[in-house]
Amino acid sequence: MINYGSRIMQNLIISPKIREKLKIKHDVRRVEIEECFLNRKGSVLRDLREEHHSDPPTVWFISETHQGRLLKVIFIKKEEFYYLKTAIEPNTEEKNIYNKKAF
Repeated sequence: MINYGSRIMQNLIISPKIREKLKIKHDVRRVEIEECFLNRKGSVLRDLREEHHSDPPTVWFISETHQGRLLKVIFIKKEEFYYLKTAIEPNTEEKNIYNKKAF
């Protein structure tokens, strides 16, 4: 269950390695990812690229933070946990794919 009351998703798992990459490479904070989960309007899409194959499958969505920053959130959902792979600003092609397939 996502706990928005405390503004912390207890079931969002971000490894130390991913946390560091988010901070240094993408300048993305955990709170922004949580906001994207809260603000998501479309469905999640499965990443079908062979190099991203995982079990359970890798899925993603694009959503805005409360400040209007658009992020592509990529994760694996296993039971009630969301294991973050990354969160980045989407490119034009990713936005087009999401707008076409998620609504």
